[in-house]
Amino acid sequence: MAAKVIDGKQVAAAIRAELKLRVEILKAQGVTPGLGVILVGDDPASQSYVKGKHKACAEIGIYAEDNHLPTETGQEELRSLIDRLNNDPRIHGILLQLPLPRHLDEKELLVRIDPDKDVDGFHPMNVGKMVVGEEAFLPCTPHGIVQLLMRSGVTTEGAHAVVVGRSNIVGKPIANMLIQKKEGGNATVTVCHTRTKDIGALTRQADIIIAAAGRPGTITADMVKEGAVVIDVGVNRVEDASRPRGYRLVGDVDFETVKEKAALITPVPGGVGPMTITMLMVNTVESAQRRASRS
Repeated sequence: MAAKVIDGKQVAAAIRAELKLRVEILKAQGVTPGLGVILVGDDPASQSYVKGKHKACAEIGIYAEDNHLPTETGQEELRSLIDRLNNDPRIHGILLQLPLPRHLDEKELLVRIDPDKDVDGFHPMNVGKMVVGEEAFLPCTPHGIVQLLMRSGVTTEGAHAVVVGRSNIVGKPIANMLIQKKEGGNATVTVCHTRTKDIGALTRQADIIIAAAGRPGTITADMVKEGAVVIDVGVNRVEDASRPRGYRLVGDVDFETVKEKAALITPVPGGVGPMTITMLMVNTVESAQRRASRS
């Protein structure tokens, strides 16, 4: 029997509906959640992503401030902008859209963001809190994966989860979240990467596979045991002359063959992707609620 496909759009829509109610309560208290967005340059993928974030803000009722700067913008100008947003009481979350142009120091700018407004969950202070299990803003894509698992009825407690990929954005944080002693965690986690020998020998043991390698066809049917849950984080362009744009999007998983063995599987597009922006909205609303509770 073919796998049940996890509809990320549907799960994201349910979370956004919950967020609307939370925002209405905040507004009744005189607080409107605010997101400050910084985009440097004209990268088409980044522009599309930022557009999606603005649309989500409008849908939920979040105030969004757009700061679109030219490619040649200098480090000092960005520092000043981040400082202004750090000190702006209307702004509860700051998003520095990555990647930045090469002449800019990405790490220095991310650290400059107030950890209390770091709704991407990239600041070392939030990363450290996540690792030790304290309350922190969680990175959006891994947080979205955990929500997909929980809301799809997947039991992580006692499960063997194999993460393929060790990036700071997905691989490392999702491995950490899955071992936490709380709901959505308590899994036994194995992390595979480019230096792992025989990845298939490990993925065939997995109850849950998180594919975040950034390479199409990384996970094939012979690498998956019957009844596994497969979460595909990859977004890769492959040439396709039949498509108007000349390409199509695929994940890291060979979807058509793996779906015949898995119990649950996410598609690309429409799986993990919709959750990433939604979890950014979750973090922004939570930041506003924290600020409101302190005032």
